Amino acid sequence: LSWNEALLPAVFPPVRLEINDSEGHPSSSHQTLKGTSKWATSLENLLEDPEGVKRFREFLKKEFSEENVLFWLACEEFKKTQGKKQMQEKAKEIYMTFLSSKASSQVNVEGQSRLNETILETPHPLMFQKLQDQIFNLMKYDSYSRFLKSDIFLNHKKCEEQEENSPEAQTAAKRASRIYNT
Repeated sequence: LSWNEALLPAVFPPVRLEINDSEGHPSSSHQTLKGTSKWATSLENLLEDPEGVKRFREFLKKEFSEENVLFWLACEEFKKTQGKKQMQEKAKEIYMTFLSSKASSQVNVEGQSRLNETILETPHPLMFQKLQDQIFNLMKYDSYSRFLKSDIFLNHKKCEEQEENSPEAQTAAKRASRIYNT
């Protein structure tokens, strides 16, 4: 499995957020942000949504910087790794894929922040945190704002809006409001 296939389901299980009234029913007075509306509020929200990650990766691929989000995802997965042996293997894989001077998908981190290969012998869950934070900030202050203006984002947003305004969606919403407002 590639990083792409192996990480997405493990790192980003589907998240459902609902605002409920005092009786536990979904509130009709509050609408939970979802999809592109949620993605547009923060990079963090975008990265919590598997569909958002997929679209962001699609955008970054076109910008030749997909390795940034793949590195970030790999670091998130690495933090959950149990056992020294597995940690050593994953740390080495991350190093060889993203950080080594011979890395196939090298990320652009500050020179003094690069890890020395000897640190891979004694891995710990947060060993990549400083580098991950650098890449996150690079994405947040560079790629993310361009993503929100990109055709990929805008087209996905348009499709969502069309689905929400479709007769089927309106009928379902009316049924739901009758159920919860009686």
